[in-house]
Amino acid sequence: MNPVRWGVLGAAAIATSRFIPAMKGATAASLVGIASRSAEKAKAVAQAFRIPRHFDSYEALIDDPGIDALYVPLPNHLHVEWSVKALEAGKHVLCEKPLCLSANDALALIAARNRSGRHIEEAFSYRNHPQWAKIAEVLAGGAIGAARAVQCTLAKQFLDPNDIRNNPDHGGGALYDLGSYTISACSAAFGRAPKRVIAAIDRDPAWKIDRLSTALLDYGDGHASFTVGTQSGPSAWATHQQFSVLGSNGWLRCDFPYAQGRPTACHVYVGDHTSHGTFETTTYSFEPVNQYTLQVERFSRYLRGEAVTSWPIEDSLLTLTIIEALFESARSGQWQDIPV
Repeated sequence: MNPVRWGVLGAAAIATSRFIPAMKGATAASLVGIASRSAEKAKAVAQAFRIPRHFDSYEALIDDPGIDALYVPLPNHLHVEWSVKALEAGKHVLCEKPLCLSANDALALIAARNRSGRHIEEAFSYRNHPQWAKIAEVLAGGAIGAARAVQCTLAKQFLDPNDIRNNPDHGGGALYDLGSYTISACSAAFGRAPKRVIAAIDRDPAWKIDRLSTALLDYGDGHASFTVGTQSGPSAWATHQQFSVLGSNGWLRCDFPYAQGRPTACHVYVGDHTSHGTFETTTYSFEPVNQYTLQVERFSRYLRGEAVTSWPIEDSLLTLTIIEALFESARSGQWQDIPV
């Protein structure tokens, strides 16, 4: 089968440092176009990565009939506008996380998807790592019993005042950038929405973004908690990451569960009913893989009609509903119910 023809809508750092280089390893995808609002920048990126076509406007790329799917790495507040335009132009869309900034925006994207008949996903590259298939297998297989509690941490030093993650008007802050990962992981572990949530938030006094957010999610017969921070943890290339599940008859933990900026070997540790302390009874080891290559390969194969996993953006609707409730909880100091 012919490879899916891709275009990239914008020359953001995540595109040039992660997504575009990862395309080289994908057999079901071919990168044919790059667009930027700067003609010079589009041309420079095209030349650097040997991309056949470059465009000096997003509209020109969207309207190109020789492109089947678009990767949207634009600033968070522009995701909805350009994803809708791409869907309405007949393009499939892989949009960077967070997909959008409100539950209403997620509903608008669902409506655009349904009208257009095109496919759209939120670009959580971590989901494509084989460790998450193993985590799902362990949880479904009953090796640790039913999930009773989940704990997550994700943190890094984002101290550049020009970083979009430090702009509250453009969807900056810890919950949108890092919390979307941890909420997604909680949803993967429990497979349903929490009944209610509560949060504590510390804001940067100058930038006004949430720089440290801690949440408790109540699932009734189970709990999840997470902390995300944009001025905590390491200042190196990787974030500090933690994911663990307490089961009714065991436990599970990971050493590199979320975004891997560089392909890195990692492990899933499982303690069953026979384990002692924090010593695992089983270790699952994974060689380095490029999550971004796996993501574009899987997405492209899905578009070609192959039997591969895909994640509906209804998952993103739940994530945004929870994020909005956490902001309101921090403001009010009260639990917030999550509508089912």
